[in-house]
Amino acid sequence: MKLDILVFAAHPDDAELACSGTIARHIAQGKKVGIVDLTQGEMGTRGTPELRLQESSDAAKILKLTIRENLGFKDIYFLDDHEHQLEMVKMIRKYQPEIVLANAITDRHPDHGKGASLATNSCFLSGLRRIETQLEGESQLPWRPKNVYHYIQNNYIQPDFVVDITDYWDVKLESIKAFKSQFYDPNSSEPQSFISSENFLGFIDARSREFGHSINVKYGEGFTKEKMLGIGDLFDLK
Repeated sequence: MKLDILVFAAHPDDAELACSGTIARHIAQGKKVGIVDLTQGEMGTRGTPELRLQESSDAAKILKLTIRENLGFKDIYFLDDHEHQLEMVKMIRKYQPEIVLANAITDRHPDHGKGASLATNSCFLSGLRRIETQLEGESQLPWRPKNVYHYIQNNYIQPDFVVDITDYWDVKLESIKAFKSQFYDPNSSEPQSFISSENFLGFIDARSREFGHSINVKYGEGFTKEKMLGIGDLFDLK
């Protein structure tokens, strides 16, 4: 099944927090979008891996994703190495995306930077015909996405471009709140975490407003690029 956009996320909820508005916008345009989570977030302070998987499924329905998979890498301990790269290559070749969205290049959580470099390197390796992979007993053909873009997460990074998500803000917020175990709940008896504080979703709102303000819209999501972007028409620029 070919996708237009494949999103890699180190943890379930990374994509929802950072780029679900962009996902919803492109799905509304008829694009096929999927998310591959690298880990089950089992080292998280709240919830369980089983609950996170259910929440991921709920969020996928809200976003109307074409696919969502979880590679089951070890939370905190996965590496950008040969073993993990080959598993990523299998996903890239399976779904043949034109565009890959991946974690922030650097961030508060070390898995985010690792996830970013792992996605970048795997996208390159996926295009090399001498790297052989098999999925479900069948050999895969090489495939390299046209572009890799990195969403921005906790730490502020100056974006190279911003996507207007104003019309999809409600979808973004609903997809985030699908992860009920992770975010603010005054009735929860679980220990408080960095993202479960009452102020965290306010930060997400403020960050989206900040990026939106930079392009004169209400809400936006920022991305960084890996290579120079080319256009054929000056009127493509907003």
